[in-house]
Amino acid sequence: MPEGNGTVALAFSGGLDTTVCVSLLKEEYGYDEVIGVTVDVGQPNYEFEEAEETAEALGVEQHVVDATEEFADLCMEAVKANADYQGYPLGTALARPVIAKAILSVAEEQGCSAVAHGCTGKGNDQLRFESVWRDSDLDVIAPVRELGLTREWENEYAAEKGLPVEGGDGGRYSIDTNLWSRSIEGSELEDPSTIPADDIYKWTENPSDKDAELVEVEFEEGIPVAVDGEELGGVELIEQLNEQAGAHGIGRTDMMEDRMLGLKVRENYEHPAATVLLTAHEALEGLVLTQEERQFKAQVDQEWSQKAYQGLVDAPLTGALEAFIDDTNERVTGTVTVKLEGGHCRPVSRESEYAVYSESAASFNEEDVSGGITQQDATGVAKYHGFQSRLANKILDDAKKGAAVTDGSGDHAATEDTEE
Repeated sequence: MPEGNGTVALAFSGGLDTTVCVSLLKEEYGYDEVIGVTVDVGQPNYEFEEAEETAEALGVEQHVVDATEEFADLCMEAVKANADYQGYPLGTALARPVIAKAILSVAEEQGCSAVAHGCTGKGNDQLRFESVWRDSDLDVIAPVRELGLTREWENEYAAEKGLPVEGGDGGRYSIDTNLWSRSIEGSELEDPSTIPADDIYKWTENPSDKDAELVEVEFEEGIPVAVDGEELGGVELIEQLNEQAGAHGIGRTDMMEDRMLGLKVRENYEHPAATVLLTAHEALEGLVLTQEERQFKAQVDQEWSQKAYQGLVDAPLTGALEAFIDDTNERVTGTVTVKLEGGHCRPVSRESEYAVYSESAASFNEEDVSGGITQQDATGVAKYHGFQSRLANKILDDAKKGAAVTDGSGDHAATEDTEE
């Protein structure tokens, strides 16, 4: 461990982990000063108020960095990539590199010798923070991981030291909130058989008999730019949809997640706006992209999501994937109307000037297709369709019956050789 003799910049939320870390960085690591860096990626105001109060009580100089616009831009890139991990929209994973960069910038400006976080050695965030920080010359400190701390030990330590640990759940859950998602984990939720209490959710109401609502989302080159005809910036658009869709109970995920280190964990998420935007974007892509583009882009999207989950949004591979995503999304311009009802969001209409669609060609009310193509032209295709599979099945059946097979024509030669 480094001996200190300098200032360390700590990723500071004012919660249990980071509050304990302030004391430990001085006592156990010997740092002369700890500065706290709180990065705004869309958390609720009360979190900043609590962080400010805690920093003041601890005598910590706090730096607050507004990164909401930058984070919103990254969320929009995630929409273009239809990004999810094992079925839920990426949220915390997208925020961590943005937060890490902001903290590193403050640390370098303040002449710090190290940066620190309160992540455990069992989670993903340690890797996401450090993938950014280890590109610098500063030492990286992880007290919770390096000292093997538990949440129970931290609570006891905080009580013993009289540390100002406050919060809605008294440290019971580990909650992470940003503009794009809200995650809840820990305590009794670690038992997969436990049914979560309704009060763990803050963004989403329980689905009820509330009347369905239609919402129109407009896209320009894959980026959502307006809701119901009103142009909005990224932050405002996400906030509005979080409220609208959350009122219908949309955007809850309760899942078993496979972390990067191989551990399987139970996670609960809320992500109303993300659910709406990803649903609408994928529906619009379905209208404007060719079948081949959609099939290949699904592979590209999955790889982009994997890199984003790892916190490697600046990796060379990520940039290469984005080149394809950006190219295909040049035509993802148009509107999609989604229906919000009973905890579900589904597209009910879509339109675009780039639609790869001909109503007359597909209509059952039109005799021919287009361009001189008639329905009868499909007869030849129908004859060939499945031919190889039918042939393979026949050969296998004949082989089981003991018949000799000489070629794939279905004609069989005599079982004994003859000479002329």
